[in-house]
Amino acid sequence: MKIAVIDNEHISLKTVENLKLEGRKGAIVKVLGCGLCGSDIVKFREKISPDGTVLGHEIVAQIVEINSETDFKTGDKIVTSHHIPCGECIFCKSGNVSMCRHFKKTNITPGGFSEFVYLSEEHLKNVARILPANLSEIEGSFYEPLACCVRAVHRTDLTKGSKVLVVGLGSIGILMAQALKAHGMQVIGCDLIDERVEIVKNLGIDAINSSDYEKTKNYIFDKTDNYGVDAVFMTSGADKAIEFALAMVRNGGKILVFASTPQNFGYANNEIYYRELTILGSYSPAPSDLAESLELLKSGRVIVKGLSTVYDFDKIDSAFKDTIANKILKAYIKVN
Repeated sequence: MKIAVIDNEHISLKTVENLKLEGRKGAIVKVLGCGLCGSDIVKFREKISPDGTVLGHEIVAQIVEINSETDFKTGDKIVTSHHIPCGECIFCKSGNVSMCRHFKKTNITPGGFSEFVYLSEEHLKNVARILPANLSEIEGSFYEPLACCVRAVHRTDLTKGSKVLVVGLGSIGILMAQALKAHGMQVIGCDLIDERVEIVKNLGIDAINSSDYEKTKNYIFDKTDNYGVDAVFMTSGADKAIEFALAMVRNGGKILVFASTPQNFGYANNEIYYRELTILGSYSPAPSDLAESLELLKSGRVIVKGLSTVYDFDKIDSAFKDTIANKILKAYIKVN
C-alpha cells in the first residue's frame, strides 16, 4: 500500500506492506479521503515530526476487514477521530480530556495519509461513526475539526446571546463561527482576506475585513454598546492577533485560544489582572463533542460544502505547499 511521509522539505509517497488484522480486535479501513489539518502543517513546517512520519487524521474510510464486538461491518463508510480519552484520570474527570495521557498515546495507524489504516477496537467503540447518507465524503472529513470547535464553545461557557468575535476566518474560523451561531451566540468574524469574509457573510454571519484597525474597532464597539465583545475566539495563528484580541474584548470578558503562534507571545499579565479577563485554551474533542459535531453537519446547521480543494493522493505535496502559501482555504486529499 502507499503512504505519504515527511521527506525533508516534501511530502513523498512510499510503498509499504499492506496492513492486516492478524487476529487483532479492530478494523482495517480503506481511506477514501483525509482533510489536511493546520496541525499537520505546523508539524511539517516547523519540523516537529521527523522524516518518515505519516500525518493526517481527518479521515473518511470504508471498512475492508473487521474483528469487533461493535455493530460495524465490512463495507461500512465511516468517519473517525484519532484519539480516545480514558474517562477515568484526573484530566478526564476535570473536563480536560485532551490532556489525558491515554488520549495522547492513542492514534490511528499509520496515519490518515495512507491507503489503509488500522483502527483499534477502542476507536470503533468510542469515536468511529457511520457516515450519514446525506453527507459527502468531503463533508464527512469535517467531523473531527468541527468537534474541536464544539468543544471550544462548551469550554468557554458563554450565556446564550453573548456577543463574540472570531479572529481569523480560515477553515477553522469558519467552523467556529458556525458552531457559535448554532449555540445561540451573536457572532462577528474578521479576517484580512475579503474572500473569507464573504464566505462567512454568505453563511448568514456578520463579518468584516480587519485590515483597518480603527475601522474594525469602531465597528465592533458600535455593535456592542461601546463595551467590546463578551468573548474573542482566537483561530488566527498571528502574533499580532493577541494585542488585537485584548483591544476588542470587554472588561470581564473571555479570550479562547485556539491557535499556536510563531513567537509564542503571551497575554499581558496586568491586562488580565486589572480587567478581570479570562484566558483559556481548547485543543481536541471528547467523544460527546464528536457526536454533536456529526449532528450539526447532518442537520445542516453547519455547512462545509465548497470549503475544500480536492487533491489526488499523488499531489499531496502540492496540497501542503498550497496551504502554506495561503492559496487555498482547506485541502482534502482523495486517497482511494
